[in-house]
Amino acid sequence: MKNKVNETEIHHEYKDEIKKMLQEDSYAKSLGIKLVDLGEGSALAELSVKDNMLNMHGTLHGAVTFALADFVFQAACNSYGRISVGLTTTVNYMAAGKLGSVVTASATEEKKNYRTAWYKVHVESNGELIATMEAVAYRKESYFVPVENGSSKKDQ
Repeated sequence: MKNKVNETEIHHEYKDEIKKMLQEDSYAKSLGIKLVDLGEGSALAELSVKDNMLNMHGTLHGAVTFALADFVFQAACNSYGRISVGLTTTVNYMAAGKLGSVVTASATEEKKNYRTAWYKVHVESNGELIATMEAVAYRKESYFVPVENGSSKKDQ
């Protein structure tokens, strides 16, 4: 029988390492996404809108909005040190970010079980909600931080 892993403890023991790994995400770095906060099943990130992020209408491209939302989803679902990957996302675009603005995205875990977890993401610009995302993650059995026999290596 497997020992149950205390993911709250894992998050707190490895939070700095997990955050560092997320901050090294090459795609997020290429866009200038900055991870502001990482909690248990939650994350907050921001992005400054530049010229190369605009669509033909001169507003923030939906793909960039999606990338920011997807990044905080990734951060939130991997915040326990357990390998988690996206299964589905549904995005609703309500308004557009503008050149020079700072766009923020926050992800909140709604529920998780052994294999799946559900998240809500809000993307805002200048206090206005510009997009929402509902996302589901698949939680693999493996951890990307050292975990053995239900505890972290730091416990042993």
